[in-house]
Amino acid sequence: MPENFTFALTQEEKDYLKDLVRKSITCRFNQQEESVPEPVSDHLRENFGAFVTLNKDGQLRGCIGNVQGSGPLYKTIWRMARAAAFEDPRFPPVSAEEFPEIEIEISILSPIDVCKDVEQIVVGRHGLIMQRGHQSGLLLPQVAVDWQWDREQFLAQTCRKAGMEPSAWQDPATNIFWFEAEVF
Repeated sequence: MPENFTFALTQEEKDYLKDLVRKSITCRFNQQEESVPEPVSDHLRENFGAFVTLNKDGQLRGCIGNVQGSGPLYKTIWRMARAAAFEDPRFPPVSAEEFPEIEIEISILSPIDVCKDVEQIVVGRHGLIMQRGHQSGLLLPQVAVDWQWDREQFLAQTCRKAGMEPSAWQDPATNIFWFEAEVF
């Protein structure tokens, strides 16, 4: 894992990405196939994993992302915005009527690495991925903070997200990965 992930965005870049999420979803409501607006900096053309999280009244309304970059960041955000709004299987699609009430959160992910020592996991700094066989689950760093979990609760809940028993993180057959994120 990179020491102290330092992917930093300017306020202009953050504003552009938040506006991009709104525009992507609005174009879908209007059934417009508009091209993705050019980014405000070359920094946003870099290849990073990212998640778009939608909340309504403080409750999760949709969250979809790519763990690893699959092209320019700004295009990933455009696609993940639509996926979070319309394709998260846990929720019905966001409606045009409720969209003005939706709060947007974006997480830009560092490269993923194997976590060799769970004692080094810092709640609020690291996100986790549990993987065993075909089972896999991810929780972003802010989830543990939102739920006020300690390290062991975070490990257990990431196992649950993967469909495993809560103690699966202690099983040598379970792979634990970690990453950091710039969240705004």
